Amino acid sequence: MISVTKLLFAREYFGDRLRYTKNAHAMKNGAAEGMGPVVVWNSTKTCNLKCMHCYMGSDAKKYNDELTTEQAMQFIDDLADFHVPVLLFSGGEPLIRPDFFTLAAYAQKKGVRPTLSTNGTLITREVAQKIKDIGVGYVGISLDGLKDVNDKFRGVEGAYEKAMEGIENCVAVGQRVGLRFTINHHNIQELDRIFDFIEAENINRVCFYHLVYSGRGEQMMDQDVTAEESRHALDTIVRRTKDFEARGLEKEILTVDNHCDAIYMYLKEKEAGNDVLADQILKYVRRNGGNRSGIAFSEVDPFGYVHPDQFTQHHTFGNVRERKFGDIWTDVKHHPILAGLKDRKPLLKGRCAACKWLDNCNGNFRTRAEARTGDFWASDPSCYLTDEEIGLTEG
Repeated sequence: MISVTKLLFAREYFGDRLRYTKNAHAMKNGAAEGMGPVVVWNSTKTCNLKCMHCYMGSDAKKYNDELTTEQAMQFIDDLADFHVPVLLFSGGEPLIRPDFFTLAAYAQKKGVRPTLSTNGTLITREVAQKIKDIGVGYVGISLDGLKDVNDKFRGVEGAYEKAMEGIENCVAVGQRVGLRFTINHHNIQELDRIFDFIEAENINRVCFYHLVYSGRGEQMMDQDVTAEESRHALDTIVRRTKDFEARGLEKEILTVDNHCDAIYMYLKEKEAGNDVLADQILKYVRRNGGNRSGIAFSEVDPFGYVHPDQFTQHHTFGNVRERKFGDIWTDVKHHPILAGLKDRKPLLKGRCAACKWLDNCNGNFRTRAEARTGDFWASDPSCYLTDEEIGLTEG
């Protein structure tokens, strides 16, 4: 996750203390010294929508053998023991779980910050107030464009209007809320409109996700944006973020799942002669550590299986019903993929292996490489930097 706001303006938000630490490169099992990883818990596979790019392949049906309330509480106890700083409740649609509020409140009580990733369609004013009252740190609502574009991706007509109501209800009760927008070939033209939208609706945070080829998202591999479109998207995001700042609008803008974004920002400012800003960006890039799936980031699926991130559920390291999370997360002896992710540089191939920015990017996203090539350690096909920019050819 790259904080465009942090890189441009050195402004501090909660997650930045996990994303930008001096010893990020040295960490093997957590986000920072004395911490475990940030954990995404896909608490249910059931969902009331059917999104085209859903990495879970969720549907509107009940799935058997998901963690019970008692098992989930034991899991949260284990996370607290391992000093996990944040538990992101995701799905499916996590608000479909009848015990969501019980479990989120329990995580807060145990010192694990609960956050929520939701499609927003179930957030009434009453639900928004309960979310705020139990201490959920942040609510991210997925929106992949404005009305017609969003509903096409979400697979249900009216999803946009319901999500809008959810956003408005969160804002009304003072719950911290933001958007999650997955960039692809069909909605890249919506970027400027999304910035207009968050200004008009008084939304203070937006995360722009790069497409990862997982679940139903794997079927969209050939609908991903081109390298040129990716560069244009980052130009738009940076331009609009600077515009907000110039007009005194404090918004937290982030990009997710493509760590060459930060390198691109540095190179653009350097090229423009903005040396002071370029140096500031580079300072934070060096503190970030790049992609840290399997190190500072983990996922647990609805059935208790532990994975390196939410997009890499075909690689499994154990089940929290059988072993403590911390024991699974540190067991590199029996899991070559987990061991490799914690020390991946010698395993990387192609452009990634030869890239001069490898220490800062850490090989980007392995699941995209595997989906495209069949090789987990191949180059990430979504790196849009040129050979010259990564040091393979001389300019």
